[in-house]
Amino acid sequence: MSRIGKMPISLPAKVTVSVDKGNLVTITGPKGTLKQQFDKDMQVTVENNQIVVKRPTDQRHHRAQHGLTRSLLANMVTGVTVGFSKRLQIQGVGYRAEKRGNNLVLSVGKSHPVEFAPPTPDMAFDVDKDGRGFVVSGMDKAAVGQLAAVIREARPPEPYQGKGIRYEGEYVRQKAGKAGKVGKK
Repeated sequence: MSRIGKMPISLPAKVTVSVDKGNLVTITGPKGTLKQQFDKDMQVTVENNQIVVKRPTDQRHHRAQHGLTRSLLANMVTGVTVGFSKRLQIQGVGYRAEKRGNNLVLSVGKSHPVEFAPPTPDMAFDVDKDGRGFVVSGMDKAAVGQLAAVIREARPPEPYQGKGIRYEGEYVRQKAGKAGKVGKK
């Protein structure tokens, strides 16, 4: 039995779950509503204020889907109650971020400012006062991570001077620069 899959998911107060036929699960909480379609073989039920996921057989496919379904459901419950966020930092002289309306505008050494709009209404940007860091937040964990990755691609950290956009706590290995021509005339 899957260690993750067999653990029930506790439902906090103010969270409602409905499972339609075909395993379309809708979870509603204080931050909003998330819907996701799961594998029809998985049995998703709500019992005693907990979500329980069961699998029909011990086939490899069912074992894989068991833990995945449970993890995705747990992320949905966390998303509608607390939400998710990714913090990014900007390093480099003249590099900065600012918020214009709901959009994030980055000045990262290109000939033009790079602008990002939140793909869904529940997603938001929060920029530090010094413009050196910002937070991407929202209900859907996958969408927050994807948007953070797309923003990071605007100017990924380079290994020689370390300039660019990086996740908070990300280690960028520094390379030595050119040694130059030593002793040759």
